[in-house]
Amino acid sequence: RNIGELRADILKAKSFIPGTHRLNLHEIYGEFGGETVDRDQVEPRHFQGWIEWAKEHGMKLDFNSTSFSHPKSGDLSLANPDPGIRDFWVEHTKRCRAIAEEMGKAQGDPSIMNLWVHDGSKDLTVNRMLYRELLRDSLDRIFETEYDHMKDCIESKVFGIGLESMTVGSNEFCLGYAAQNHVALTLDAGHLHPTEVISDKIPTVLLLVDELLLHVSRPVRWDSDHVVIMDDELAAIAQSLIRNDLLARTNIGLDFFDASINRTAAWVIGTRNTIKALLRALLEPTEALMKLELAGDCTSRLAMLEELKSYPFAAVWDYYCEAMGVPVREAWLSEIKDYEREVQFKRG
Repeated sequence: RNIGELRADILKAKSFIPGTHRLNLHEIYGEFGGETVDRDQVEPRHFQGWIEWAKEHGMKLDFNSTSFSHPKSGDLSLANPDPGIRDFWVEHTKRCRAIAEEMGKAQGDPSIMNLWVHDGSKDLTVNRMLYRELLRDSLDRIFETEYDHMKDCIESKVFGIGLESMTVGSNEFCLGYAAQNHVALTLDAGHLHPTEVISDKIPTVLLLVDELLLHVSRPVRWDSDHVVIMDDELAAIAQSLIRNDLLARTNIGLDFFDASINRTAAWVIGTRNTIKALLRALLEPTEALMKLELAGDCTSRLAMLEELKSYPFAAVWDYYCEAMGVPVREAWLSEIKDYEREVQFKRG
């Protein structure tokens, strides 16, 4: 219901997750103090409280512009043929970049600023190139100012609910724009066709773009944001990063929500699973596997990859959690249940 409750839930989740992590905020989570601040008027001061709070709790901040859930959203924002509406969202996004710059300055590390817009059409579109030209022009205007303490990312999608026939910011558009203009590309695990996966795209697009932001999610049919589980694709994403030595050029963000379960528990489940997948990939004897591959010994390679699936990586995970002072295995669940009963249910 308010920033204080959100922060309490974040800290509770953090207490069950090993390691140090970043917090990714949307612009709508600013502290406006009851003042009506439209999105083309947002300023860094509206996030000063977050900057101070994050520093106090050992977290760094990343950021997102927010083009949805607004009277001027409609089906088109940065690709809107109406100059007034398009200018409104251009200004909003410019201001979000300025906020990310201030976050980066304060934390001594660049803030990752992701840009995704829902622009598209539910039904047939006559001139799709027009809208993509408008989006390209808007992005060019937005990125005119160069900053030193933030990084820009652009995110694609196949379609959104109510925008099934055409999405302006398609994968091809965003990949081409990122490569041509040297901004980072965001790959969301749930933003492609149901049969597509991002694990194979990672070592492909990093031949063409400078840097990646991943939104690790779990697609289920047309819904892209189920809680991340330890499935084959999560394991493959981690393996793709580790085996190809791409961690240094990849920012790993998590993008999931599920209103049917406790939100704080969802954060814990998804984040712990993502770390587990990375740990499992890091424990692989990558150099030895590559020697087999380059020697053409496909028999040994397959045998080793299959045997590794039953190696006891969970024992290393348990040790890591214990060393980091967080609950081992499912021990955190009873504490979440206590928090839900004693804190969250009493919020009314």
